Amino acid sequence: MDDPKGTSRRNFIKLATATTLMAGASRDVLGSMSTHLIEPHERQTQTASPNDRIRIATIGVGGQGMADTNAALQRTGAAADAPTVPSPQGPGVEVVAVADLYDGRLTRAQELWGKQLFTTRDYREILARPDVDAVIIATSDHWHKKIAVDAMKASKDVYLEKPMVQDLDEGKGVIETARETKRILQVGSQRVSSIVYQKAKELYNSGAIGELNLVEAWWNRNSALGAWQYTIPPDASPQTVDWERFLGNARKVPFDLVRFFRWRNYRDYGTGVAGDLFVHLFSGLHFVLSSAGPTRVMSTGGLRHWRDGRDVPDVMLGIYEYPKTATHPGFNLSLKVNFADGGGGEEGFRFVGSEGAMTIGKGVTITRKPLAKEPGLSMNTFPKAMQDAIKKEYRAKYPENLKELDATREEIYVAPQGYSDLVDHLTNFLDAVRTRKPVAEDAVFGFRAAGPALVTNLSYFKGRSYEWDAEELKVKA
Repeated sequence: MDDPKGTSRRNFIKLATATTLMAGASRDVLGSMSTHLIEPHERQTQTASPNDRIRIATIGVGGQGMADTNAALQRTGAAADAPTVPSPQGPGVEVVAVADLYDGRLTRAQELWGKQLFTTRDYREILARPDVDAVIIATSDHWHKKIAVDAMKASKDVYLEKPMVQDLDEGKGVIETARETKRILQVGSQRVSSIVYQKAKELYNSGAIGELNLVEAWWNRNSALGAWQYTIPPDASPQTVDWERFLGNARKVPFDLVRFFRWRNYRDYGTGVAGDLFVHLFSGLHFVLSSAGPTRVMSTGGLRHWRDGRDVPDVMLGIYEYPKTATHPGFNLSLKVNFADGGGGEEGFRFVGSEGAMTIGKGVTITRKPLAKEPGLSMNTFPKAMQDAIKKEYRAKYPENLKELDATREEIYVAPQGYSDLVDHLTNFLDAVRTRKPVAEDAVFGFRAAGPALVTNLSYFKGRSYEWDAEELKVKA
């Protein structure tokens, strides 16, 4: 995927290039710190007239649904002095309807986007409206496939929150429906539209770290909200919450506000750590490396801290094997999520290669230190005269090795202050709705990220490793 979406690459600031050379036991800093501005490559966003406005509706206006909707209304390319207060309209976009199963969120949606907003508990009423061009689906995971398929069959374009599906056997149904209906479907894992990850992709493709051999990724959290302990509103009751509609095809259990508002904690409605967070890491990794996915999946973990009735782990580790392809020589991947992290929480990637390492966090850092292929020097236990002779012979045979092996060069790139990859991802979707061009993260890409995440859960709960076919999108027998 070489920049398939024309996404904006705003100003990256090259913070520093430092070269440190070390000789023997001494360390001399010979490099200098410098700041460079990389020329921006702005997206050519179409300017829509008021009569050419995309009308959107959001199904599920919890935290993520509201964030997605506001991001759609703040599209890339908006004037720098555009108001940031909530409004039902943005550049070429208007929110006309919302659906949710808790009445308080419908009230809040009208507070944000106007009393004229159509609200309902039944998403089918939204799909029946001729004034809705596209929908944002931000429901619990167990509703993703059903609502997405219904929406595309109702001639609506779809922005579908990650993970694309809750179960492995649902993925191909979403893919086939998108193909048959020719509707736009974008999966909501915004890293594939991020200028940070685009920069990482460019650097990797340029050979900045040499031949890849290992990738490490982590997403740690040290907060109640980070562990999905969301606030339950005091007015929530069987009268204000549509419990039966929420359950859908899930097993029937008595009314439970904890399950409704903290559904990520339960396998009946969510996909746990892997579906919420591993899928983001898979999306970013696959984008940077143009990879289809792993061939082998294994995981472990446990419930270490949040013993609150949830039936998914709060610590999970996954190990994956990626095969050799045209873009990389084959490598191993490790993923880690820890909701009992005593260090305050962090997230990131580390790509390890033969010539250095690339770290992705809020920016991209390249640390270049070539891996030696020649023998090293280990001679402190030898007589002094012998050490001198060995060193002389080594310098003659490998004249550059002593210098190059001790040289480290670091380059740091960061996104502009206030940058939002979520806004860019929604912008990519809405541009595709208008132009009918491919999106950054279609159903195939989305399932190639969701699939390994779901197999990770399978491995954890079954206690064994699995083979994954990234081309056929299925677990191998």
